[in-house]
Amino acid sequence: MWVCLSHSRYNCTYHLVFIPKYRRKVMFGNLRKEVGEAISKVCKMEGITIIKAATLPDHVHMYVAIPPKESVAKVVGRIKGKSSLMLFDRHPEYRERYNRHFWARGYYCETIGNVNEATITKYIAEQYERDRLEGDPEK
Repeated sequence: MWVCLSHSRYNCTYHLVFIPKYRRKVMFGNLRKEVGEAISKVCKMEGITIIKAATLPDHVHMYVAIPPKESVAKVVGRIKGKSSLMLFDRHPEYRERYNRHFWARGYYCETIGNVNEATITKYIAEQYERDRLEGDPEK
């Protein structure tokens, strides 16, 4: 997947995984749809292309294209920071209850080079399908 800037083309794709603070399945499970919408909105604002993503009961998988001028760490920080602000604005009851923290510190990042796009896309789809079949008992 090639993406263009005004004078350059790039193919910088990453597999990102991050989790809610303390893996709060109850809170996260209730907000999964809204989490996905908030992350999608932030990525659009930041110029990040989401190739494939899934919000699972206690974590988020994303396969994204990030422009080479951007630091992955800063992009993930903005995604997590802005999405948590959006969620707390919509649900102020969680702000105080969970001490103003939605996401846990840190994240997992893998450049897509040792495996191909099809492998990552298949993995994310299988994770989503497995979750759908198992159902979410804490919902």
